[in-house]
Amino acid sequence: MKHARRIAVPLGIAGVTALALTGCVGGGATDPSGAPESAAPAAEGCEAYADYGTFEGAEVNVYGTILNEEQERLNESWVDFEECTGIDVVYEGSAEFEAQINVRIQGGNPPDLAFFPQPGLLASVVETGAVLEAPESVAANAQAYWNETFQGFGTVDGTFYGAPLMSSVKGFVWYSPAVFEENGWEIPTTLDELDALTASIAESGTVPWCVGFGSGEATGWPGTDWLEDYVLRLHGPDVYEQWVAHEIPFNDPRIVEALDRVGALIKNPEYVNGGIGDVSTIASTDFGEAGLPVLDGECAMHHQASFYEGFWSDDNSVSVAEDGDVWAFILPGTEADAAAVTGGAEIVAAFSDSDEVVATQTYLSSPEWANSRVSLGGVLSANSELDPANASSDLLRQAYDILQDPNTTFRFDGSDSMPGAVGSGTLWTGMVDWISGTDSQTMLSAVEQSWPQ
Repeated sequence: MKHARRIAVPLGIAGVTALALTGCVGGGATDPSGAPESAAPAAEGCEAYADYGTFEGAEVNVYGTILNEEQERLNESWVDFEECTGIDVVYEGSAEFEAQINVRIQGGNPPDLAFFPQPGLLASVVETGAVLEAPESVAANAQAYWNETFQGFGTVDGTFYGAPLMSSVKGFVWYSPAVFEENGWEIPTTLDELDALTASIAESGTVPWCVGFGSGEATGWPGTDWLEDYVLRLHGPDVYEQWVAHEIPFNDPRIVEALDRVGALIKNPEYVNGGIGDVSTIASTDFGEAGLPVLDGECAMHHQASFYEGFWSDDNSVSVAEDGDVWAFILPGTEADAAAVTGGAEIVAAFSDSDEVVATQTYLSSPEWANSRVSLGGVLSANSELDPANASSDLLRQAYDILQDPNTTFRFDGSDSMPGAVGSGTLWTGMVDWISGTDSQTMLSAVEQSWPQ
């Protein structure tokens, strides 16, 4: 998810102009070469897991940010792996992951595996010396199923620590097709058209936007997604990369312009916060709940990533389709048909190299796991052997196509790629200050002063 920081790499944040994934071919069995050897599973139907070995009674502890319904689906995604290998994968989700992962390391109690939602945070934790280099089997899977850009997200100073787990395309604007059709509202093709649409919706008596920055200890990150999307669309990938790498000041006039453009939408009391309250409620409204007023017509639009599909209902009762309950369009650029998007991914890194941990980390980097989890709905993977037919909606298949399209200009979530002290620190808190009344120049200047020397 989270939706956050800086990774000193040849990693695709700098110097990559497009994300082009290899073509999908349905998920065949992975060969975890280099994984520990042990007796093959004998249970019927476990042939696909034979190379992982059996570890009766073994337990692997996993720590991450994934919660609620998504946590339930995550646990379901590895049930067959558990049954066939004997490994009990015990997942613990936390809204305080960014702070607590360091506490656990310092206390000598790190998890076996951690799902890092931020390459920059991974890089800072690597500096503690606690994170282990990825085993050969994971590195082999990453090279086979993930393009160099995504491999780079798990690479720090030339050393590969982990493969991606799930992936997301950010910058979707969710809406109700029925409400749009009833009011004659057209999907905007440029940012200027989006501004005009917002004004038109407000004039009709409907509140245009519902927004929430709340996310426990990670409160503020949804606001960074708005800023990043506007920096990329208004000023292009080169300026975006320079900003993320701090090659230009954090409060560069172009960044101030981007944040002011966001503020014209979501700090306008006439435009927010439909079905929730006024502008002041944005800081405390949980991002997972923030979009739900779209279903009741209490607001018209909600800005959130492709993974938000899994938040509309916990029983798949809300249809995600062009003629369904909800659908989404990509936040447009300054010109029609702009093909620039931001996105994110979790990185699976290890603090233990026991045989059962290596087997689990290897499985999580495989096409089998990617197809298992995606088939349960709500999320996406950029694994090149994901079968898009397993995606739970046409929107996720569209997002997968965006990731594969060689014409797509893809940039990893900027705050996720910055140093943790900024990307998951002062920028998060700064966004809360900003939505609570601080002006753009003042907030961005404060973050500039906080950048690590």
